[in-house]
Amino acid sequence: SFQNEINEVPFFDIQLPYELALKIFQYLGKTELGRCAQVSRTWKVLAEDEVLWYRLCQQEGYLLDTSISDRSCWKLTLKNCRARERTLKNNWKNRIGGVSQLQYELGKILCDVHSCDGVVIAGYTSGEVRLWDTRTWDYTAPILEPVHGPGDAGPRPHVSFVRINSSLAVAAYEDGTVSIWNLMFGREPIHHYQHNQRIQALALGSEGATVATASGFEVKVESPNDRGFWQTTETFEIQKLVNFLNLVPDVTGSPVTVAAAKDVVYLLKAEDPGKILHSVYGQPVTCLDVSAHEAAFGVKTFGWLLNEPNQILLYNLETSQCLKKMGNSIGDFTCVNLQNSPPNMLVTGNKDRRVRVFDLRKSESLCSLYAHQLGVSAVQMDDWKIVSGGEEGLVCVWDQRMGTKLWEMYARHPVRHVWFNSHSLITANIPDEKNPRGSSIVADDLTTHRKHRGIIYAYEFSVDQLAVESILPICRSSYDEVTGYNYNIGLAVPYDNI
Repeated sequence: SFQNEINEVPFFDIQLPYELALKIFQYLGKTELGRCAQVSRTWKVLAEDEVLWYRLCQQEGYLLDTSISDRSCWKLTLKNCRARERTLKNNWKNRIGGVSQLQYELGKILCDVHSCDGVVIAGYTSGEVRLWDTRTWDYTAPILEPVHGPGDAGPRPHVSFVRINSSLAVAAYEDGTVSIWNLMFGREPIHHYQHNQRIQALALGSEGATVATASGFEVKVESPNDRGFWQTTETFEIQKLVNFLNLVPDVTGSPVTVAAAKDVVYLLKAEDPGKILHSVYGQPVTCLDVSAHEAAFGVKTFGWLLNEPNQILLYNLETSQCLKKMGNSIGDFTCVNLQNSPPNMLVTGNKDRRVRVFDLRKSESLCSLYAHQLGVSAVQMDDWKIVSGGEEGLVCVWDQRMGTKLWEMYARHPVRHVWFNSHSLITANIPDEKNPRGSSIVADDLTTHRKHRGIIYAYEFSVDQLAVESILPICRSSYDEVTGYNYNIGLAVPYDNI
């Protein structure tokens, strides 16, 4: 072919070897390569070299786990990836796609929900733990089996907390027991351990196999040894009851845990077991999140008494220094998301019903969004959008740069979990009341039960055809084009088909 014949590339007054010319072209972007391709036949071959377009694809964050030999035309691949991203963004903005409820009749009332990459775990008052894989539409939800003891005749304890990562699922129960399942090895737990008292907090590493639990004045860290046998790797004694617990991601060596107990934040490492990261007497910590190098938490001050507002503090975990004090709000900060936010960004929710985005290089908030009636309970952001959930049950999707609300959805109970990636969104409305009045009636009466049990929604934005399937037939319109804005739920005139 013509490319194989090119050894020398004409470069103005000189001839350059092909490899050297390619090195020069590596500094060009998409537009410049397009212009260069119009210069001559030789330059066209050079500007469309697979190496250049493969590198551009990687730089823009597409197909990072592929090698150059996996595709035949990387220029077309990049074009397709960008087109798909535009479509997804448009679908998110206009709520085009499918929504399904992850329902489970027998579970009684929802206690906790967590998700990782579209796999959802839910724990119920019946003591059952259930998984859904929302990446496939024909999933059946398996129930993870409990540990069967000799005296397991009576009702099982409620589930207090559930967590999931790419390989493990963990559940903590009201009676202080913890079960760990391997997602590859079926439904029987691979490890089980016990605390003497109720568990206050549970953390699972975002990758790998480390579980931390806090009960009473003790924090336990469990992980498998070199031969795969689970054991207690660390036990830390602390002076106060833990409210929040996080494992620091991407730590080499022994695991590092950050625990917030009333007004003290501990950095728990094997070599320095009682290290205090932050402590101000009488100023309780109201939320916590950690990334690989930093911890962010909300602190409740005395407020209007001393004219000192509530703030988010950012600490460096290596130096234990306070890097930033951000925000000045009268309400308490109720949730903070540092780990899933873009670099140098942080998003928070507050009791004053506002969602705030902070740039970690400055102290004031970039934007403040007002939508929830009772206070914000869950929040996550990426480079262009924010999804927030409120105590009143509202889920709002925002365009972050414009500061405008794109759409909202309502369900009865407080939103306790929000997770999204480029094409899907998972939200969970979890009741605060686990034993509603007349619960004996609720056990048999499904309509009353539905009202009290809580709900999990899975949205999928990469599919256009599912939008029609998720509408009741009587509400479907036979019009191809609907004038006006109808939130893409296909409601125009309900009796078109008659």
